[in-house]
Amino acid sequence: MAIKQLRPTTPGQRGMTTQDMSEITTKKPLRSLVVIKKRVSGRNNQGRITTRHRGGGAKKFYRIVNFRLAPGTTATVEQIEYDPNRSARIARIKDTDNNYHYIIASSNMKVGQKIVSDEEAPIENGNRLPLKNIPVGSVIHAIELQVGKGAQMVRSAGASAQLAAKEGEYAQIKLPSGEVRLVHIECMASLGVVGNVQHQNIKVGKAGRTRKKGIRPTVRGVVMNAADHPHGGGDGGRHRMARAPVTPWGQKTLGYKTRRRKSSNKFIVRSRHAAKRR
Repeated sequence: MAIKQLRPTTPGQRGMTTQDMSEITTKKPLRSLVVIKKRVSGRNNQGRITTRHRGGGAKKFYRIVNFRLAPGTTATVEQIEYDPNRSARIARIKDTDNNYHYIIASSNMKVGQKIVSDEEAPIENGNRLPLKNIPVGSVIHAIELQVGKGAQMVRSAGASAQLAAKEGEYAQIKLPSGEVRLVHIECMASLGVVGNVQHQNIKVGKAGRTRKKGIRPTVRGVVMNAADHPHGGGDGGRHRMARAPVTPWGQKTLGYKTRRRKSSNKFIVRSRHAAKRR
């Protein structure tokens, strides 16, 4: 996928780039695999804002993606589609029982390509099989963390992981973050790299484009009033803080560890922070 450079007919379009949609084969999603997506604008069931700076944006429907393509499934890729809810492309596939599914489209996936999800599936791009049957060194994506639960890791555009080793009941997988993690060898994964590889190189170019995504502006704490943020207040002089940077609620933001799920530590062979310490 290439990046399209826009003509600078307006100041906002100068330097702006957009994604090339040439790989997308249809603009209409399958109606049976689409549901209405309710906007919550960062609010919980009590109406309180739990995620700030969310609201507005273009309307969009949610595509029901099958992250757990059942073993024994053989399907044909019918369309490559755009999904407004994720950075990756999705592929519409039709199995031998004439059922349609949406899956994460891998790079170089083409219309008419055969997709197999099985223990003895061929080692080909887009096929899905257990880690125990994938050769060491293979590039994979859409990886399960729990057997049968469906893909939870490595699903965004251009992402890929590498199967580093297999030992006993677990495989070592090097994730895009640099973390090396143990995953059970019965977990399924898809071969190849997630499509839309150039997504990270897109330049937004103007604020309105971010607003269409449902992201509202963010204001620094030092320019707020003292009642609104611990960094706020002052007499208009230098914005020098006598304390470490904190969130609006007083939680430290630099160097303060906030990880709560310690139960998965035993599955992490090498932390994603290990390379930074060198």
